[in-house]
This record gives sequence, C-alpha cells and structure tokens, in this order.
Amino acid sequence: QVQLVESGGGLVQAGGSLRLSCAASGLIFSRYAMGWFRQAPGAEREFVAAITWSGGSTYYADSVKGRFTISRDNAKNTVYLQMNSLKPEDTAVYYCAAAGNSRQILSKTLDAWGQGTLVTVSS
Repeated sequence: QVQLVESGGGLVQAGGSLRLSCAASGLIFSRYAMGWFRQAPGAEREFVAAITWSGGSTYYADSVKGRFTISRDNAKNTVYLQMNSLKPEDTAVYYCAAAGNSRQILSKTLDAWGQGTLVTVSS
C-alpha cells in the first residue's frame, strides 16, 4: 500500500521560510516522479512543483518560480519543498503526489496523494 506522509507545515510570517517533507513508502520511490500541489480555502487544487525520478529535471508553477525549490533524496524515499519569501497567498494545504513520470504529475494523472500539511502565512 502506497503511503505519502507530509510534514513541516505551520504558521510563518510573510517573507519567512518553511521546508516541507514527504516520506514515501509502499513504492519503489526512485522510479516515480514526485510533485507538490496546494489547495487554498474555496479554491481548486493547483500544481506547485514537480521533479523527475532522478532529480535531473524540475518544474514550477509561475507563482512560485524563484521562491520554491523541489528536491528529493532517493536513499531516504523523501521529497522536499523548500519555500522562501513566503506570501500570504501561499497559504494552503500542501499535498505531495507520486506518478510514473513528470508529464503525469503536470496533468494530475496521479498514482498516490498524501493527506496534506497546512501552511499559513501571516501578513
């Protein structure tokens, strides 16, 4: 059974930083592309970032480009999202996801979702 468990969310002031982690189990992690999505209250879930199985390529939503960095450690079965220069509009529940390739991440054709971790950015 595939499990994705996010952690690292919390309350931070605008301009601050947080690092989210997503620990994966029940899958051969190094064979999966991984992604981060977020969902603000009353909004649809949106793509944030993706990384290929090797970590060689990354993709970002325009709204986070230059501020967020996705990375992975295949030895630890973990994907990270480093979030800097946070803004109040980054407030959302952040979810990690797994898929066979990055194209599937971008099209939300996903094999597994986590339960999410809440990030709140105060102004």
